[in-house]
Amino acid sequence: MKSYRQELWMNVPSRRGYVNITAEVERAVRASGIREGLCLVNAMHITASVFINDNESGLHRDFERWLEKLAPEKPYTQYEHNLTGEDNGDAHLKRSVMGREVVVAVTNGALDFGPWEQIFYGEFDGLRRKRLLIKIIGE
Repeated sequence: MKSYRQELWMNVPSRRGYVNITAEVERAVRASGIREGLCLVNAMHITASVFINDNESGLHRDFERWLEKLAPEKPYTQYEHNLTGEDNGDAHLKRSVMGREVVVAVTNGALDFGPWEQIFYGEFDGLRRKRLLIKIIGE
């Protein structure tokens, strides 16, 4: 079995945002030379997420509204976490809902997606550089 590791760095220029990273992950799969296996993509920061869904802007706006209802950013004082001097208690909760990672099968050297599936990075406390991990294992 072979393995391949690559890091992606993100710097979303706003507090929250969604970035389609499918093309970058596909490039990593090709670079790995792995034809059959699994590809893991995970956010290496506790206020960011990686998830799979449709690349549709209305859906992304729906995520934003839904998450803001579940864990509103303000008032900052509503989160005990923010008593430590942080202001990102909401971002930790949003990450918990949207997930840390995805795993996609690699078949014939390509990501084996269902219809409309794409991989996204979700940022919930941006304006700084954060790391993602791509790990591919297989033959």
